[in-house]
Amino acid sequence: APGFSPLEVEQRITFPLETVIAGLPKLDYTRSLSRYGLSQLTIVFKDGTDIYFARQLVNERLQEAKSNLPPGLEPTMGPISTGLGEIYMYTVEPEPGALREDGQPYTPTDMRTIQDWVVKPQLRTVPGVTEVNTTGGYEKQYHVTPDPRKLISYGLTFRDVLAALEANNSNVGAGYIERSGSEFLVRAPGQVQGTEDIKEIVIASHDGVPIHIHDVAEVGLGKELRTGAATENGEEVVLGTTFMLMGANSRTVSQAVGEKLDEVNESLPEGVIAKTVYDRTVLVDKAM
Repeated sequence: APGFSPLEVEQRITFPLETVIAGLPKLDYTRSLSRYGLSQLTIVFKDGTDIYFARQLVNERLQEAKSNLPPGLEPTMGPISTGLGEIYMYTVEPEPGALREDGQPYTPTDMRTIQDWVVKPQLRTVPGVTEVNTTGGYEKQYHVTPDPRKLISYGLTFRDVLAALEANNSNVGAGYIERSGSEFLVRAPGQVQGTEDIKEIVIASHDGVPIHIHDVAEVGLGKELRTGAATENGEEVVLGTTFMLMGANSRTVSQAVGEKLDEVNESLPEGVIAKTVYDRTVLVDKAM
């Protein structure tokens, strides 16, 4: 719930969800937490309840609750894991002196992008892994910052800018053309590829002259608002946490994750490494 204060989260999200969850079969109790931009519900069922049966019941109630939530909010359930499911942790960080292809040093945003699009998808394919969480870095975003004075001078509003951005960022298929026994697909690629494409989006026209995004707003790369970070030896890093599927063997799964991480390192950009910081296998081996 981005931008919602704890009070609004409690009133508009947490309370409606708790109300709709009440009365589920085999439900023991629920507890909740409302923070800035976050609503968390913990739903506890009686011992012996099948986890998949319980999740199905909760999912059905969540679908019912959507109509009572603020627009754009999508409640999701946590991974099928337990409090002891964090079996493997690693950091994604640049080696000392490593540079990008453009000659610039790597940033926390670069590390977060590599984690989300390269490392995480590969680790989620390991049998027994149910989720990979990310802490630290910045999610890459494109920021469009309108100038109110320029909008007023053109007779435009913030809603006009939003509508133009939404309408000009999609690919459209148009069927096919049959010719000489062959089919030629017709498509209209309209998805923006970067800041320059965003700047050239047309909002409206004034006396026959098109008004572009760059005429009324500044466009650039930005960072998400965040409330936490991950550090190692005083330096910010991106931390990945691998969760084990409930009922799986922690030693077997953590070993498989470690082997997969070695493979992942071979696909990372030069100068970037994924380094293990916690491996449940070590704990289990010492306890045996």
